[in-house]
Amino acid sequence: MMVPFWEHVEGHYRQPHGTPTNEQYNFRYALRPLRELYGHTAAAQFGPLALKVIRQRFVESGLCRCEVNRRVQKIRQVFKWAASEELIAPSVYHGLQTVEGLKRGRTPAKDHDPVGPVADEDVDKVLPHLNEHVRGMVAVQRLTGMRPGEVCALRMKDVDTSRPVWLHAPLHHKTAHVGRRRVVTIGPRAQAVLRPFLTGVGREEAVFSPRRMWEEKRRRMREARTSRVPPSQRARRKSKPNRVPAEVYNSHAYLNAVRRGCEKAGVPYWHPNQLRRSMATKTRKLFRLEATQVLLGHSRADVTQVYAERDESLALWLAAEIG
Repeated sequence: MMVPFWEHVEGHYRQPHGTPTNEQYNFRYALRPLRELYGHTAAAQFGPLALKVIRQRFVESGLCRCEVNRRVQKIRQVFKWAASEELIAPSVYHGLQTVEGLKRGRTPAKDHDPVGPVADEDVDKVLPHLNEHVRGMVAVQRLTGMRPGEVCALRMKDVDTSRPVWLHAPLHHKTAHVGRRRVVTIGPRAQAVLRPFLTGVGREEAVFSPRRMWEEKRRRMREARTSRVPPSQRARRKSKPNRVPAEVYNSHAYLNAVRRGCEKAGVPYWHPNQLRRSMATKTRKLFRLEATQVLLGHSRADVTQVYAERDESLALWLAAEIG
């Protein structure tokens, strides 16, 4: 059953230009224990108790409660697809639905605090420990509220620069598969951050590139060198060439760069998604919820509520006045 399902995953979960989406990786991690423990078991014999065994393995591996529930749901999704293709009886899938998700405080699986915005001072401390391109990505995210994947894939071919405020309409984004259009506004301050990176960059190329950053760094090192390269070093380069960085950052590389910056700066770890939440929180304090909803590109205001923390100053003032 898993073989035809994986063929479905490789064909379905990919961008229009052929690049796999993150869902392929999510399914790969979720299905690994299913293949290891029950790879030779008939799909019709896989029941709720077997699913609980896999769930316990996720818990013992140190995954948080929410991630355990997500991976269990991925396994259910395999059997749902198999039932729709008449590879198994629907009763097998319905049996797996009886396994409830882990509840907070009622399981040994650890729980993480809700993800909130990152403090500006923590971001400022990390910036000196990032290379120019990652530093530019952080600055653009802080000013525009882009998602990490959107700033990684930013290309000028998707940006309308004919107006004072640039309009970025990424072809590939989180909700593109459901036909929604995403437009990111890039104001004067964000434009000033982007302009130094546009010199000599084609409209089809990524604005932020690890390979271009690596080449610029090597060029500066060569220009600053005052002595000749010794023959032993030249021979070592020929026998063991350096690994060439990728053309485009991805979300994981961006995340790891920020993580290393946090370690060097000695600040609590934060990740790029929190920059989007910080932008949402600031916008909501200055304007209304609807403005934040438009800025983030959400179709529903309740989604925006998750990103934009409520301003508690009004509640504190009311409590002091009437409480």
